[in-house]
Amino acid sequence: MLTAKQKELLLFIHSRIKEDGVSPSFDEMKDALNLASKSGIHRLITALEERGFIRRLAHRARALEVLKLPDSATPAAPPRGRQAFRPSLVGAGRNVTGHATPSLPVLGKIAAGVPIEAIQQEVSRIETPVDYADEENYFALQVEGESMIEAGIHDGDLIILKRTDTANTGEIVVALIDEAEATLKRLRRKGESVALEAANPAFETRIFGPDRVRIQGRLVALIRRYD
Repeated sequence: MLTAKQKELLLFIHSRIKEDGVSPSFDEMKDALNLASKSGIHRLITALEERGFIRRLAHRARALEVLKLPDSATPAAPPRGRQAFRPSLVGAGRNVTGHATPSLPVLGKIAAGVPIEAIQQEVSRIETPVDYADEENYFALQVEGESMIEAGIHDGDLIILKRTDTANTGEIVVALIDEAEATLKRLRRKGESVALEAANPAFETRIFGPDRVRIQGRLVALIRRYD
């Protein structure tokens, strides 16, 4: 049996992973459960882990996996953007069915740290789930830097973004600053100002006037290679 707070936290983590593809931060969990400190979240997570409801993924910041939900031994659904592994032949842009392998253009690197130059032209292509294979609506970038590491985004990761010029507060976006610098950050709106928030305490939040920031895409999926 889970306590009310343990169940509330488990369902919140499960919901956020399904929605964002990564688990929430300890601050977000603390705020969602109206707790005074993060030590209470640590205790709840330890209890859920001991009872087999979640597990912590090694060597990854802010990485939790929900194994099952309350009153059920059924494994939890995978987060949005993940698909079951299906082996396929890679070569000449064809898979085992003979159809073209879904792919997206990689438009250079994006800084998860100090902003770098604006998004470039296509530099390569990457195989992608068919859900994101529409080049008119999606594109890919390679992450450079560690300012989003607590959002589960690491240096060298490939990210898939939905092309859009609007985003809700709290979403992770590619933002173009002064039409010259592009960066990957969490969007926060503060009145008329736009805040670009890192997910690493070593990096500061930067605040701009609305005319200085243009949204170019919203994060929808992440691809990590293990070589």
